[in-house]
Amino acid sequence: MTDHIRWGILGAAGFARKTMAPALNEAQRARLLALATRDPARAAPFAAIAPGLRVHDSYEALLADPAIDAVYIPLPNALHVDWSIRAAHAGKAVLCEKPIALHADDFDRLIAARDATGQLIAEGWMPAHHPQWHTVRELIADGSLGELHSVTGAFTYGLADPGNIRLSADLAGGALRDVGVYPIGAFRFATGCEPDILWADAIMENGVDTSVWVAARADAIRFSFHVSMRTTRYQSMVFAGSRARLTVTAPFNPGQYGQADLILATDGQPTRIISFPDARQYALQVEAFAATLLDGAAFPYPLEAARGTQAVIDAVFAKLDETRG
Repeated sequence: MTDHIRWGILGAAGFARKTMAPALNEAQRARLLALATRDPARAAPFAAIAPGLRVHDSYEALLADPAIDAVYIPLPNALHVDWSIRAAHAGKAVLCEKPIALHADDFDRLIAARDATGQLIAEGWMPAHHPQWHTVRELIADGSLGELHSVTGAFTYGLADPGNIRLSADLAGGALRDVGVYPIGAFRFATGCEPDILWADAIMENGVDTSVWVAARADAIRFSFHVSMRTTRYQSMVFAGSRARLTVTAPFNPGQYGQADLILATDGQPTRIISFPDARQYALQVEAFAATLLDGAAFPYPLEAARGTQAVIDAVFAKLDETRG
């Protein structure tokens, strides 16, 4: 391995082209070197980002490329586990788009592959790398909010393309898997608590959950959230305590959705706004990956943390089945 991580991407997905390929080149100690796609036309935008890009006509060929240290996997959800394991056994570190698995038990296979190969395998849950969430966690831990009473979250958007893979039951689409990982993961990351699901409801279309509402509880904390692919573009996380309320205005896609601001409203005091105008969480995610591979630093969001969020998603699906049954 050189003094930087040489990356390859499995597939020419739109998110990889628009977001992750630029982040791989923007991040320090990282370089986008290769792409696997059978369509030269789809490779062209990646080559514009990374001149000299090596284009392989199969995923297997990219995994066999000795010049590649790590792969980013943006494939449909149903393919994540198998290709992550195959990549690790091919000697590549793996950053896989969320959700990396469809069930908590799938993480056992991923963790076993990570431990057997010695390769880093991680889910691409980028909020763990944004400084605003480390600040949220610190404010809760140091008592700035007082006793935490309730947490509410939302991540919604309107999906117009009927052919989008997020609407495919066969490819494990749905709002909960696509964006439910964000409010659930944010709650767990910020509080260190594990929510128990009390109630859940969903709108289903052709076997896919397009909108989901959930109520949960973690000890004395009430937690509720809504995710949808069928309503207006919106995201928020609000933490209400006995002394103060903390609003995260752009919790999941800061920059794209809006500036990352934390609004701390404390009883009897002026409202405090903590802003993070320049943090680039996708590049920070790639840099954290490099720090683990090159420096031996602990990765901020290991598979064990991602497994906990998936366990909550599994519990929501179980509650939905119970409600419909």
